[in-house]
Amino acid sequence: MQEADIKFLEDSFKKYYFEHFDLIRVPERTFEREFGYQKFNSGMTRHISIKDDKELHLLFMQNIPSDVYCSNAYYSFPNLPMNEKDWKEADLIFDIDAKDLNLSCRENHTVSICNECKQVSKISEHCLKCNSTKIEKKSLPCKNCIDSSKTEVSKLSEILIDDLAIDQENIHVYFSGNEGFHVYVHGSQFQQIGSRERSELADYIMFNGIIPETFGMKKFKPNRSSFPDFNEKGWRGRFSKQVFSSKSKRSKIISELLVNGYSSFQKTLDNVSENIGVKIDPNVTMDIHRIFRLPGSINSKSGLTKILCKNLTKFDPYSEASFLSDESVEVFANCPIEFSLKNKKFGPFINEKVTVPTFAAVYMVCKKLATIA
Repeated sequence: MQEADIKFLEDSFKKYYFEHFDLIRVPERTFEREFGYQKFNSGMTRHISIKDDKELHLLFMQNIPSDVYCSNAYYSFPNLPMNEKDWKEADLIFDIDAKDLNLSCRENHTVSICNECKQVSKISEHCLKCNSTKIEKKSLPCKNCIDSSKTEVSKLSEILIDDLAIDQENIHVYFSGNEGFHVYVHGSQFQQIGSRERSELADYIMFNGIIPETFGMKKFKPNRSSFPDFNEKGWRGRFSKQVFSSKSKRSKIISELLVNGYSSFQKTLDNVSENIGVKIDPNVTMDIHRIFRLPGSINSKSGLTKILCKNLTKFDPYSEASFLSDESVEVFANCPIEFSLKNKKFGPFINEKVTVPTFAAVYMVCKKLATIA
């Protein structure tokens, strides 16, 4: 990234942190958490201990970070190296990202940026100008991406509450600041479980490793009475609603499943898994030492803020998570995809000098689709 672009981003981020520090608060049990940050064009600095909001504010003002992180884990000594921290427990966190949902809309709003000649083109596996395969892909997520991610969040919340007995008030949903959501679970009975158990929990939520016998199908002498009832709780009930669709069709469909046999039933389960399993990133859930983007901080991939979703259904990240200024700035933009921020449309821009609000300029510069003029 060019020096002028870095200075522009640092100035914009610093102004945000000065004017909107009320959006950022140290989490509970601050003394026990590890903090970290990155600066533009720099590596990660972590193993930091912070006492209070004042110290956190000082970190932002002194360093002007591109990204700020905080652990989900609690330690006796959060500022020491990892093997000396003395891990106590960790909140459960789930990551749902539009890029993992295999949505057909993505090819319409993803661009390829050549790392050799900087050519920008619609999604391609090689540069259309110099034929290099050193391609970086950038997505400008659309409403369908966000709505589909919200659907996964709702599915996850249902499982956490109905199957795992987690109180609704202990589940907090945050927009990640780019193209997905982070779901936090505080104070649950799962606080002290390790990576292996969290991996198994992720498999359960994703509907992974399910066997036909769980849903009534056996290799030998299957019994139709073993199939789940339509209104059963948990995965058997979700399977019923997905496969039978209604109580009236249950008997007929069970007969068809029995005729088609065990192998066919396994394929049915695989298809059902795609629809009712929650598409989370299991590596995030099982990592008990990860540091996560701090709520209220800016995501350097977009210039948008990681923010709590008080009403998930109505939440619009492109207006509610965009806090940077409206001050005009000139950029050279090569952004072939139209995007919307703060209820205003921008682009497409093809190698042209344009004047846009700071919030839109930051978005494009973060996506490597513009530079400061």
